[in-house]
Amino acid sequence: MPTLYVDGRPGEVRAGLNLLEACLSLGYDLPYFCWHPALGSVGACRQCAVKLFRDEADTQGRIVMACMTPATEGTRVSIVDPEARSFRRSVIEWLMANHPHDCPVCDEGGECHLQDMTLMSGHLYREYRFDKRTHRNQDLGPCINHEMNRCIQCYRCVRFYRDYAGGGDLEAFASHDHVYFGRHQDGTLESEFSGNLVEVCPTGVFTDKTAKEHYTRRWDLQEAPSVCVHCGVGCSITPGERYGTLRRIRNRYHGAVNGYFLCDRGRFGYEFVNDAARVQQVLGHSESGEQGPAGRDEVLGRLGRALASGAGVIGIGSPRATLEANFALRELVGAASFYQGAAGAEQRLTALAVRLLQQGPASVPTLREVREADAALVLGEDVTNTAPLVALALRQTVRRQPMALAARLGIPEWNDYAVRGAVQQARGPLFVAAVDATRLDDVATRTYRATPVEIARLGFAVAHALDPRRPSVPDLPPDVADLAAGIATALASAARPVVVSGPSLGSEAVLAAAAAVAAALCTEPRRAGLCLTAPECNSVGAALIGGGSLDEALARAAAGGIDTVIVLENDLYRRADRAAVDALFAAVRSVVVVDHLLHETARRAEVVLPAGTFAEGDGTLVSGEGRAQRLVQVFMPEGGIQESWRWLRDVGVAAGRLPPESWPELDRLIEAMVVALPGLAGVAQTTPEASYRVAGLRIPRQSHRYSGRTAMRAHLGVREGGLPQDPDSSLAFSMEGYHGPLPAALAPQHWVPGWNSVQAVTRFQEEINGPLRGGDPGARLLSPGPGGPPDGVVPPAPSDRDPGEWLAVPLYHIFGSEELSVRTPALAQRSSRPYVALSPAD
Repeated sequence: MPTLYVDGRPGEVRAGLNLLEACLSLGYDLPYFCWHPALGSVGACRQCAVKLFRDEADTQGRIVMACMTPATEGTRVSIVDPEARSFRRSVIEWLMANHPHDCPVCDEGGECHLQDMTLMSGHLYREYRFDKRTHRNQDLGPCINHEMNRCIQCYRCVRFYRDYAGGGDLEAFASHDHVYFGRHQDGTLESEFSGNLVEVCPTGVFTDKTAKEHYTRRWDLQEAPSVCVHCGVGCSITPGERYGTLRRIRNRYHGAVNGYFLCDRGRFGYEFVNDAARVQQVLGHSESGEQGPAGRDEVLGRLGRALASGAGVIGIGSPRATLEANFALRELVGAASFYQGAAGAEQRLTALAVRLLQQGPASVPTLREVREADAALVLGEDVTNTAPLVALALRQTVRRQPMALAARLGIPEWNDYAVRGAVQQARGPLFVAAVDATRLDDVATRTYRATPVEIARLGFAVAHALDPRRPSVPDLPPDVADLAAGIATALASAARPVVVSGPSLGSEAVLAAAAAVAAALCTEPRRAGLCLTAPECNSVGAALIGGGSLDEALARAAAGGIDTVIVLENDLYRRADRAAVDALFAAVRSVVVVDHLLHETARRAEVVLPAGTFAEGDGTLVSGEGRAQRLVQVFMPEGGIQESWRWLRDVGVAAGRLPPESWPELDRLIEAMVVALPGLAGVAQTTPEASYRVAGLRIPRQSHRYSGRTAMRAHLGVREGGLPQDPDSSLAFSMEGYHGPLPAALAPQHWVPGWNSVQAVTRFQEEINGPLRGGDPGARLLSPGPGGPPDGVVPPAPSDRDPGEWLAVPLYHIFGSEELSVRTPALAQRSSRPYVALSPAD
């Protein structure tokens, strides 16, 4: 590790960094704009100037840009040198010449990187007295607000949007101080990752339009660490609340998963929490059949008597409910009467995916490892629409092999423009086999369009080409055989190949083929990765708990003998045939729904118990890679809303099925869960217990600058009253508490003095782009075994469909296909209308 001397003080850093990364890693304050830890250096802003000395005897030195200078053994630099400080102060002065200085009305005020860097550079007074250039802002759609006059020409936006995320409709126009970053005309930004401009931009040019509609300064938001609930990737997020309303979602850095970025569904899909149609109180049916408010105690008593009578009861869980809620339902009704809540085909596919990941020999890659892979095969999955951050990671995968050319030329990886100039349009191998065009086709080496059966046959052919001991694929067309051989050659020549697939096509053969390819690639010392997407945020967790499918639950209810059905966070009409769900309502006396959505199943239920959303309760979700992560309650909901598992506990106690002292807090429920299900033992290690304290203090959800706590309740009384108590975590609904270093899983915000923006995360990482100090949150529950072919899996025969017969396959959309985010008005505008797509031949 090289030793650097910064202002005479030695420090060791990882080899291969530039001086800016090195200084930040060592804890020094050095201003910058154009550099971004995920995007590298381009030397566009000149803000990170330092004085570089040849050796200890050199007292003159020279000004260099830290982001463009390698950190090598013995390098001596000064940040506080008067000439360097004067240079940085002059740079920020001319960068600010055309800035409107509208901090009081800017959405970014208080968490603005430009504000931080201006103060850090010492430019405190404005001396510019001339007219400023003025731009016309654009309408960039329902999610992004545009205020071009705040731009300082750092080029971060187009570098992320075009170079990193592959977007094609944001560009830099004109030159000099008239550079304009926008679209060729007004219109919604097309990229699924456009929301990251909000955090990538160091000023307020791009801001969150959804948050603007109910704006609150950052320091007045109550925040907590959480996990995105809109797909199975398991991205870390930081939700912010004010006045009982969820105001925004920001990315929460996780070195092994989402890094610095989120997809737009995860960032903007939060407003279902504020939906006026939410279930806010206990609902029941009157004698006239109308559904309306009901008394909590009366409903619990009635349910308790019904369940205590010994009549048949079954529970239908949900892949979007937490592990704890599903387990509580399982304990209430008994393991033999618990059903996961996913349709039969989806449940079988998820169980198969978990089995294949546990079987090995391929590793289960983190999203970071997918980004660092040097070759990839996507088999049957449109990942941009089913697991968006996997698609963003694959866009970085194609850069890995061409990087070798830059390395041979002596260009460090962080020198972004030099690297891109050296590799030009060269890309590493990425093969995409899908039923229709995907958003990754523009970076794919080859694409293959076929039915699920033919996609599976291609996968098995690749596995056979890699390892002749594996079954051959009969009757393979010559062009497909040639393609399989080419894919096998490219994957075999890679050092870190990865195979990506998932259950979206409803084909077990596709999943098995993907596992076969990954296993065939595992030859010493290489170990390939097998990345299988999950349908929903806790599909893998539900599979690990076990239980029957929704189809089996509907059949059992229709057969008779079942008096009560308890449905946990699940709209049965969304998952099953309408006639089958109607038959369930006709066959049983009572359907009880525990949910926060008033969907069709809830409207027909006899009783609806108002559950908390991800922002209103604590719990654990398991991502597609088998990572268990804790979501922590952000705010205390009004009225009778509580976590699903607490409702199920209350029902169980009222029925005499659970002891009165059952699960007083979440930690006790987790203890019971890991005893009953040892495979979930890692859940207890995801987060310190609720009793965790630092110097006897809880951790505040509110910043030390939080304001208006008394004024919020002034219409009720001038006395502040007691604060809500949280028995399930060590966080407090307060601004008082411990504000120092914390375990990554518990830190509500990333903030240190002088770093108020998202760039503060560099102070909480072990190294730039590395894991968070103390380790990234979560516990891996899936461990691959020695491997071996799945039992009874052989390549499928060619399809023998009649030429006049049509094959229907699902097409997924990042906006519109997911149940929760579609209730956000901004994303509803970006959703397509229902349609049927036909091939040109049809």
